[in-house]
Amino acid sequence: MSEPIRVLVTGAAGQIAYSLLYSIGNGSVFGKDQPIILVLLDITPMMGVLDGVLMELQDCALPLLKDVIATDKEDVAFKDLDVAILVGSMPRREGMERKDLLKANVKIFKSQGAALDKYAKKSVKVIVVGNPANTNCLTASKSAPSIPKENFSCLTRLDHNRAKAQYPDVNHAKVKLQGKEVGVYEALKDDSWLKGEFVTTVQQRGAAVIKARKLSSAMSAAKAICDHVRDIWFGTPEGEFVSMGVISDGNSYGVPDDLLYSFPVVIKNKTWKFVEGLPINDFSREKMDLTAKELTEEKESAFEFLSSA
Repeated sequence: MSEPIRVLVTGAAGQIAYSLLYSIGNGSVFGKDQPIILVLLDITPMMGVLDGVLMELQDCALPLLKDVIATDKEDVAFKDLDVAILVGSMPRREGMERKDLLKANVKIFKSQGAALDKYAKKSVKVIVVGNPANTNCLTASKSAPSIPKENFSCLTRLDHNRAKAQYPDVNHAKVKLQGKEVGVYEALKDDSWLKGEFVTTVQQRGAAVIKARKLSSAMSAAKAICDHVRDIWFGTPEGEFVSMGVISDGNSYGVPDDLLYSFPVVIKNKTWKFVEGLPINDFSREKMDLTAKELTEEKESAFEFLSSA
């Protein structure tokens, strides 16, 4: 057995964590021979609920779980971490302005970034899930200057998985049509669906789940986190790339530097690289530029709060 790794999950008393912790503890993410010390962080009012989660993890009797630590203190939670999965964030409440939401989250992720900087290993891999994930991730990274910015990523895998479930990788997918292999665009002959309903279905899938379940999508989010972290840990399968929010510096897709932006990446030896040279059509270009513009504006607001926080 190898040495245990220390893995932190924040927002550990919440819905997503409840679906996530068992998969981490049973070896699905870091492998069946990797012992784990699992650290659970949440806010003080949630500590009663977190005790219940702790009891359940003990009752699962998972042989790989060497210890489970539940805490509301950042200096305990962030100490000597190998992996930090930052799920907890301030959710948007009814009537809340976007900038108020951003301000509350900047405060959280500035504090957690500083704790990573002070207490965690410099090799720590940090995965941000709490929304707005891109800007929260950038805030944490900026607040942890001694940890390489390449070690920070945010979750965009849920949309990647949702798109695969609806229709896999349409620009590169092939289908069999009357015995011949043809591209999906050609076979469907329905650009308006691919550019309209398909995109909105993926974008609004979270809202559709909330409407049906009266709760947000926790199971699929937890699965996406597991996929994301496993790929960082073990690398991407040969010939496959995945979507991940990473620092945009040096990309070849015309996205401005110093943004946390979703790119196609391949991963080897726990290090990601951009997938270069994928053709970008006008439709994608327009969507990408709009995203970059929104993220730049959000970053500027966040940095104002950051300097005053």
